[in-house]
Amino acid sequence: MADREKLRWGIAHIYSSYNNTIIHITDISGSETISKSSGGMVVKSDRLESSPTAAMNAAKQAAEEAKEKGINAIHIKIRAPGGHDGPSSPGPGAQAAIRTLSRVGLRVGIIQDVTSVPSDGCRKRGGKRGRRV
Repeated sequence: MADREKLRWGIAHIYSSYNNTIIHITDISGSETISKSSGGMVVKSDRLESSPTAAMNAAKQAAEEAKEKGINAIHIKIRAPGGHDGPSSPGPGAQAAIRTLSRVGLRVGIIQDVTSVPSDGCRKRGGKRGRRV
C-alpha cells in the first residue's frame, strides 16, 4: 500500500459448526449484506460441508464478491453454535476461512469471538442423573 488507498471496512461473520461453515460479509454497520457463502454451496457431498477445504472455497468466493463491491478491509466475528446445548468451540472450518480471507488480499482488523453464552435459561438435556456413558 504505497499510495495509501482508502480502506473500506466490512464485517465478516463466520459461523462454524461441526456440520457447516457459513461466511457472511456485511457493511460496517452489519445491516446490509455484501456477500455470503457456505460450505454446502461449494461441495457436492453433505459430509464435506464442514471441512476446512469447503470453508476455504466458500471464504474465497465471498471475499472475491466483496472485493468487487469495493470492500478491501474486514473485521472478523467468529461464532460457534453455543447456547445451553451446543459446543462453544468453533468447528474445523473457522481457522481455514480466516486464513483464506487474509490471503485473498483483504486487510484484517479485529478478530472477535461472538459465540452466545447462556445466562441460566432452560434446563440442560440429559435428565435427573445426567448423561450416562
